[in-house]
Amino acid sequence: MTHQAVLPEGWPRPRGYANGVVATGRQLFIAGMVGWDAQGRFPGDDFGAQARQALQNVAEVLRAAGGSGEHVVRMTWYVTDKREYLAAAREIGQAFRETIGNYAIAMTAVEVRALIEDQAKVEIEATAVLPQA
Repeated sequence: MTHQAVLPEGWPRPRGYANGVVATGRQLFIAGMVGWDAQGRFPGDDFGAQARQALQNVAEVLRAAGGSGEHVVRMTWYVTDKREYLAAAREIGQAFRETIGNYAIAMTAVEVRALIEDQAKVEIEATAVLPQA
């Protein structure tokens, strides 16, 4: 295992993320991925579909570096509407489990006014720690 979740004594276990992560290995920093495919096309305006595609894009970069979802230690989600994000929580959770699988990661979600790509509703940055080569 390349990383371990950190939970301060007496704190309740967070749901869907970790308070902190300790990791060793090669670091991979993944730029913000929006919910478009390799040809720059969005699946539509559905928040859940865009989140799934953004997660798949993160997974593609992980694979290209020789990693997988188990190596992700941190994510930052930028969303244009927190209500849409919360309304799509079940769909996002399913996509996350299928694409990344590991909830023992430090995670932040921030509502922003807009993203650079006008049609984008979510952008996800990730950090992974890969085993030493």
